[in-house]
Amino acid sequence: MFFRQKQMAYHAKPEKPDPLFAKMLQEPLGGQWGEISVMMTYLFQGWNCRGPQKYKDMIMDIGTEEIGHVEMLATMIARLLETSPIEQQEDMAKNSVVGAVMGGARVEDAIVAGMNAQHYIVAGLGARPSDSVGNPWTSAYTIASGNLLADFRFNVTAESQGRLQVSRLYNMTNDTGVRDMLSFLIARDTMHQNQWLAAIRELEEDGLEMTPVPSNFPQSLEKSEVAYQFLNHSEGTESEQGRWAQGPAPDGKGTFTYIDRPPAYTEDEGDLNPVDPRTYGTPPAPVPPAAAE
Repeated sequence: MFFRQKQMAYHAKPEKPDPLFAKMLQEPLGGQWGEISVMMTYLFQGWNCRGPQKYKDMIMDIGTEEIGHVEMLATMIARLLETSPIEQQEDMAKNSVVGAVMGGARVEDAIVAGMNAQHYIVAGLGARPSDSVGNPWTSAYTIASGNLLADFRFNVTAESQGRLQVSRLYNMTNDTGVRDMLSFLIARDTMHQNQWLAAIRELEEDGLEMTPVPSNFPQSLEKSEVAYQFLNHSEGTESEQGRWAQGPAPDGKGTFTYIDRPPAYTEDEGDLNPVDPRTYGTPPAPVPPAAAE
């Protein structure tokens, strides 16, 4: 059960409208690594969790927090759109840099071309569940496998990519109100990266899962001779200098070896057998017309 509180998790008030930056902010809202993605990822990980209660409660805590982050970004985007593009003509005309870039084009055309047209046409100057170029958000961005170690490792990646993108956006605006909200999101991503790393360590210490995931698949069924080989599949041998090419593997179950020229399995060249001619694919040899009847 969820209850909405009217107060925001953190304020989302820009100094002034900016429809072009509103378009950019769609990325941390509805992009692959945006807040909608982590919100849905964490909620489904929590709902599907069959592990100890402390893990489920922790996942649901952060998933619910992310709902508030979605609200903050959607609100900020809507506020950045509160002045129509045409009302910005005079300020844009005074900007010599913008004028030089436009090269004689109409100012209003340049503004409208730069903003997200769906903000005006579809959403009535509001936020959209889409990324910065208008691609609709998709649940394909979410990961909830039921294996907490696999999921938590993905979560570290999601928070790392999210913090990276918001940090870049921070440097793309001078609006103190926008920067203030972004600084809050960046700080929460700092916490969340550390949170997932701590959770990964605790999962392993609790003996619930370990590397390689899934740890309860018998390694005796693997082709063990290649389980700890680094295969050099490109020119040069610089990769041999890395920790991944020598010494004990992190799981403590094998030792890395470096294979400079991986062998090809010459007994299989990938040739396919003919199939039913009624599929009408191109066969290795002509097919008599009667065979396709």
